[in-house]
Amino acid sequence: MKPNNSLRSAVFPFWLTVCLLALAPFSHAAIHEVRDGDSIQASVKAATAGDTILVYPGTYRETVYVDKDDITLKGVVEDGEWPNLEGDKQLNDAILYSGNGFSVEWFKITNYKGNAIMGQAGNNFSIRNNWIIDTGVYGIFPEFGENGLIENNVLSGIEDAAIYVGMCDHIDVRNNRVFDNVAGIEIENTRHALVEGNIAHNNTGGILVFITPGLPIKTSYDAIIRRNTVIDNNTPNFAIPGSLVSTIPAGTGMIVLAGDDVIIEDNIISGNNTAGIIVTSQDFATDVAGDPESEPNPDRVQIRDNVMYDNGNDPATDVKVLMLTQLSTTGPDIMAYKGAAEAERGSCVSRKGAYRTFGLDEWGDCDSPTVTAADAAGDAPQIAGTTRDVATKMLPEPATPRVITVDADGAKLVYQGICAGCHTYNIRMIGPPVMAIKAQYGSDAEAIAKYIAAPEKKRPDFPTMPPQDHISEAMRLEVAKYMLALQK
Repeated sequence: MKPNNSLRSAVFPFWLTVCLLALAPFSHAAIHEVRDGDSIQASVKAATAGDTILVYPGTYRETVYVDKDDITLKGVVEDGEWPNLEGDKQLNDAILYSGNGFSVEWFKITNYKGNAIMGQAGNNFSIRNNWIIDTGVYGIFPEFGENGLIENNVLSGIEDAAIYVGMCDHIDVRNNRVFDNVAGIEIENTRHALVEGNIAHNNTGGILVFITPGLPIKTSYDAIIRRNTVIDNNTPNFAIPGSLVSTIPAGTGMIVLAGDDVIIEDNIISGNNTAGIIVTSQDFATDVAGDPESEPNPDRVQIRDNVMYDNGNDPATDVKVLMLTQLSTTGPDIMAYKGAAEAERGSCVSRKGAYRTFGLDEWGDCDSPTVTAADAAGDAPQIAGTTRDVATKMLPEPATPRVITVDADGAKLVYQGICAGCHTYNIRMIGPPVMAIKAQYGSDAEAIAKYIAAPEKKRPDFPTMPPQDHISEAMRLEVAKYMLALQK
């Protein structure tokens, strides 16, 4: 009888695999369960890379800091009851992460003073299915991260930006609902972003693409704003006075402020009382002269095939004055202002005649065969034509994990991933600029390091800084030294 070669070929690899597994070290990801009355942070401390922390319904009054790689925080929703991180307007932050490969989903987060979920230089993150209400300055705030997904979250009551993507690369922001905030979604000094399928309503401004001067990253380009519903963003501006978003006029659907290579396509934009889309330069909202390395004008903006109606019914004063020069008291669907109106900027709009416009006389026709993409600045790709075949801006493989060491290089990452979101070198943001900090402290790095861990309110014109006591004492000192050494 001949041996059954087909059976032997099927069985042999199986037993070889078993033997090899027996010889290899045995390990597997663990699941940690947290129930009402337990500490989420205690489970984070016990977890190792690859572990999942399941959090069951209950109220958890704590700040959770994740500085380990490949940790998943997952809420368990039972019979409509959520795990609720509650700040009581006493705690500053709900979840802070600096680890790579971090994932968080299915949490209700309420009443914090600073942020609901803040990323601090962690790459390859996922923030999904969370319900965030009144968490202070920002709702979801990945800072200086690469390759991330923000999806299916609901956010309201935020006094700056509900979703604020700061100095990041390769980010998808999809299918979120943002309402009753100052800014719904803000893409700031970020490259390669897809903002798709979101609903932004009843904010001061719906969706923003900004270049903020004074930040370590000087550019914001290659953003696709597609298939969003942006309606009735007429909420009075309640941002912190002096902050960048405090200058956004109520009734703004979208703003592109100095962003380059931005495509706005297939959106529904309606009921925004000042304007549907404003494309403008940095001097619309901030100090251009303060950062000569930050190019202030938007280049190669494409506005394609959007449904726009019933915008501009009660425009802000400055916009109303401009529209009166066209003998109109109604605001525009699309407005190009200051440097954005110049022909050399290479911007275009489809079906210009279908919209009420201001400042678009020198813009091209996106549907004309003579319109091609110019070389973009830096390493941005050339973009022209519809984006409908672009599925994602995330990387096909995970980004290289960031490693933060306690030295000058690590201090630079910490400054960029944590401090720069509020402290640019010489431009006012949420906190005072680094120039002012240097003038106040001189060369006393130790005093700054102590303040980072336990801040107190010193100036009436700035909010109290959230404590960053999760940063080690040695790293706080390195960061203080780095800030005092900054020159621009």
